[in-house]
Amino acid sequence: MGSPITGRSIVISNGRCGSTLLSDLIAEEPDTLSAQEFFMSVTPWARSREVLTGAEYWSVLAAPKAELSTLFRIGLPPKEVRYPSTGRWADRMTELPRIMAITLSKLTDDPDALFDRLAERVPDQPAQSVVEHHRAFLDLLAVLTGRRRWVERSGGSSHLAPHLLQGFPDCKVVYLDRNREDTARSMSRHSSFQLIQLRVEFLGRCGLDPFRLSPGQAVPPEMECYLPDRLTAETLQERGADLRRYLGLCAFMTSQAEQALTDVPPQHLLRMRYEDLVADPVAELTRLGGFLDFPDPSGWAGAVAGRVRAPKPHPQPATV
Repeated sequence: MGSPITGRSIVISNGRCGSTLLSDLIAEEPDTLSAQEFFMSVTPWARSREVLTGAEYWSVLAAPKAELSTLFRIGLPPKEVRYPSTGRWADRMTELPRIMAITLSKLTDDPDALFDRLAERVPDQPAQSVVEHHRAFLDLLAVLTGRRRWVERSGGSSHLAPHLLQGFPDCKVVYLDRNREDTARSMSRHSSFQLIQLRVEFLGRCGLDPFRLSPGQAVPPEMECYLPDRLTAETLQERGADLRRYLGLCAFMTSQAEQALTDVPPQHLLRMRYEDLVADPVAELTRLGGFLDFPDPSGWAGAVAGRVRAPKPHPQPATV
């Protein structure tokens, strides 16, 4: 018997370019699973060719993500987190399973129940590569939620583009872009991207990832305040004042995505720009719906286009 899944697609973007809005609009198509922030929640697995059993795979999905736990600890969780205040982990958010914060909580008002259903099924998956586990998991998630196709979208997935394109060669790919300065300015105000930029800078300055240090591994004294157990909200937010950091991050991520699209060109690619989406949402969303094989692209576009709004202006951080 063939798979009940009729379509698999991935949205690649730098983040802070309207990608969350796009996912929320895609979720309004009743046959489509809009899987948000899944690939970013399981990094660096997207780059792994390791073979895992189903139980080993589930043990990581069910574990907290260190970066998100740090943001919870310092009181700066990203606004995209949707886990309910009445949920099982509500009083211990630093222990929240990585797939609960956004991916499952965006799909249902009772993510704990969906988590339990997955816990009964995923450990029984056969031993296979991580990429094969990812595909099977998204297929299962679509089936359990009554959908026929899935579209995965993670903000900041540009730096995973080489691995996503190689690992999912049959998936349709949407590449969403935005003016670099506007993207950088939005990143500078967002705790997740402040943390991403900090990690990139940490790696550049001392060749170490603060979230992947071995026990007892030394770091330069001037970098110790950026270690996960020492980082404070004030330290992280202060870094948002220098727009140059995020312009550099945007350039780096864009170059990774563009190079990947050149090196591993997808069979089906749709390029979109945030500015075009804001200027003519019905036309752009109709184009997207057609690409994703929605049964009524123009009807879907007309129903959701009113939710597309131009961003409000914000004070600009200093660049010098």
